[in-house]
Amino acid sequence: MWRLWLLFDPRRVLVALSIFLFVLALLIHFILLSTDRFNWLEGPHHGTTAAQMAPLPPTAK
Repeated sequence: MWRLWLLFDPRRVLVALSIFLFVLALLIHFILLSTDRFNWLEGPHHGTTAAQMAPLPPTAK
């Protein structure tokens, strides 16, 4: 294992790994925020269906 660190600079590897993990975490969070179930900022969006919509009252002419 120690010979592997002779090929790669440990500082560059750790910086690249931390950047990769940060980008991966951002990607996962944005994917979760785009879903209806796991959006913790706006909450679930309950769309109106035809059964929930009441008919309009008749207009007087």
